[in-house]
Amino acid sequence: MPTHVPAEAHGDERGALLSFLEAQRGGLRRAVLGLTDEQTTQRPSAGELSLSGLIKHVAEVEQGWVETARELPCSIERNPDNWQEGFRLQDGETLAGVLAFWDKVARVTEEFTRSVPSLDDTFPLPEAPWFPPNSRQSMRWLLLHLIEETARHAGHADIIRESLDGKTAFALVDEERKAREG
Repeated sequence: MPTHVPAEAHGDERGALLSFLEAQRGGLRRAVLGLTDEQTTQRPSAGELSLSGLIKHVAEVEQGWVETARELPCSIERNPDNWQEGFRLQDGETLAGVLAFWDKVARVTEEFTRSVPSLDDTFPLPEAPWFPPNSRQSMRWLLLHLIEETARHAGHADIIRESLDGKTAFALVDEERKAREG
């Protein structure tokens, strides 16, 4: 990650975790900087991943985990029949739309995280063959898991972007900074 991530305040674990999550989101957002929708759907490696698909996937996963932690039903159900749809823009979807959706998900994540009394509070994991029965995880685990998931895919995005036009994460950080400064 080519950016410095400051905590909001000394000893503010919640703010630090949210800052690290946002930094990883930023890596994915920067990976599509200056690209067309068509470029973000290209799959330049031997795999099936595209930049827009990664962003869609990470947004859906974040939403699903926060809904699970809030003990709400998942808004988007993925199963073996539609799993790949979570990695591709579907008819009518655009990169801008997926980014706007992710911004909304990020706001909900932050509001929820700031509203829980303690990061030690727990929520039940859904029944699944890969989770032990009757498992619970903490809100801290939730944030660390979201950071891990987002970081993994930000790394994929770095490779895909560099394969598309040679731009590296450092070059994109600089490009983003220059655009902000106007």
